[in-house]
Amino acid sequence: MADHNEFGKIAEDLAVDFLVKAKYKILARNFRYLKAEVDIIAEFENQIIVVEVKARHTDTFLEPQEAVNKKKIKLLISATNYYIEENNIDKEVRFDIISVLPNKQKTLEIHHIIDAFQSFEI
Repeated sequence: MADHNEFGKIAEDLAVDFLVKAKYKILARNFRYLKAEVDIIAEFENQIIVVEVKARHTDTFLEPQEAVNKKKIKLLISATNYYIEENNIDKEVRFDIISVLPNKQKTLEIHHIIDAFQSFEI
């Protein structure tokens, strides 16, 4: 597995641990629908939380969350709609981003951006 793939998996595992500690219930990981993949689908306070995890070795050129562009948002919404319909879920959906970056001490730091975008912003 390439280094960036391994780093991405580590970041997703850290994100899941972070969410579980914050009392989120993990419903699915790496949910795929057509060309889309949702990193984490969770439930929290009677909402479905869709989480895109973005990890970078550095933020020199781009913050991790800035990599979630309109095309990615459309794919996330499409996959989320499919997941909601297939599982007959009737709850509000929120889209979050968790970014993972090394800090100056070289430890990985997690930033949770709650309600990062709305499905009608595209």
